[in-house]
Amino acid sequence: MAIDLTALRAHFPSLETGLAYFDGPGGTQTPRPVADAIATTLTGPLSNRGSVGPSERNAERVVAEFRAAYADLLHMPANGIVHGRSATQLTYDFSRHLAKGWTAGDEIIVSRLDHDSNIRPWIQAAERAGATVRWIEIDAETTELDLDSFERALSSRTRLVAVTAASNVLGTKPPVRRIADRAHEVGALVYVDGVHYAAHHLVDVPALGADLFVSSPYKYLGPHCGVLAAAPELLETLRPDKLVPSTDVVPERFEFGTLPYEILAGATAAVDFLAAMDPGTETSRRERLTHSLDSLHEHELTLRARLEEGLRALGDAVAVHSKAPDRTPTLLMSLAGRDAREAQIHLAARDVVAPAGSFYAYEPFTALKFEDPALRVGLAPYNTTADVDRLLDGLADFV
Repeated sequence: MAIDLTALRAHFPSLETGLAYFDGPGGTQTPRPVADAIATTLTGPLSNRGSVGPSERNAERVVAEFRAAYADLLHMPANGIVHGRSATQLTYDFSRHLAKGWTAGDEIIVSRLDHDSNIRPWIQAAERAGATVRWIEIDAETTELDLDSFERALSSRTRLVAVTAASNVLGTKPPVRRIADRAHEVGALVYVDGVHYAAHHLVDVPALGADLFVSSPYKYLGPHCGVLAAAPELLETLRPDKLVPSTDVVPERFEFGTLPYEILAGATAAVDFLAAMDPGTETSRRERLTHSLDSLHEHELTLRARLEEGLRALGDAVAVHSKAPDRTPTLLMSLAGRDAREAQIHLAARDVVAPAGSFYAYEPFTALKFEDPALRVGLAPYNTTADVDRLLDGLADFV
């Protein structure tokens, strides 16, 4: 199993600039087939959904293909796939939907490891409902979740546990299935932020134990939007506020207004692109995705090992904060006595894109007592050993 990097990279116009991109956790570069799908759909014929003419039928087809693609990617039923403008928007929407059933005395659990989009919507919804917020803490030594704190937070009053499948800054991958199993024992739902996880692993929502799983296609080569997956039976129990004439059918009842058909087409093309990276001899799209993402995982592990070896050679000049044994190829680092923002500028002058900041990870930065921005380096399918070496050379020049 191996990805043909030369062939893959030829699909990315942005790579022709010569830039080495390490900002994948914030959004990947876009391959031409995704852009072509958007342009082809947008230029039509295209109308609102219906069955009368080709423009209406095109809209219907685009929606059906989108749901089928993300059913394959996430291993869920097609009628459990909900489109949203972003993962943050979907989480805010579903926090309101779910909180309709919460009352004073109910409890929810959030994690100090999470991106703020999987924390603040739940806290704000809990405040409105009079529910209590409990926390899963981070072990500062390992950058993993403190599962003892989870056990202390869990009770018969827990209604929801919100947890990430992978940290967007540290790469840490918590034991989601273990957390979900315990949450289900007390009757709680589990909402999983899979935005960073889905960029690096084949997702199996049922295997993770997630009741609701959200991701962002633009983190894995697609356009800017969000996708939520849940069992249709669960979605049937949720009653969103909506317009009177709009459909009450699941999953459409959660999608407000006219869908952006061109974005859906681009998101579908991204799944097909992922499946074609190294499809092997497999026939179904889910099987091709499995083969391709296994190859991607091997590729990223190889690059991560090269990157970590190079960082170790820089000694005490670089402190890598990503420590969990099970993590994505994403490293958060600080530079001794140097400002990470200056490092970002220094690298940019050498055609290396590696951002500095806290990346909406307010709670991890607070819990780990990071007072200054840090440098985040994340690997993506199109990265090469030459990219990694250029990054390391730039850091060596800086520190």
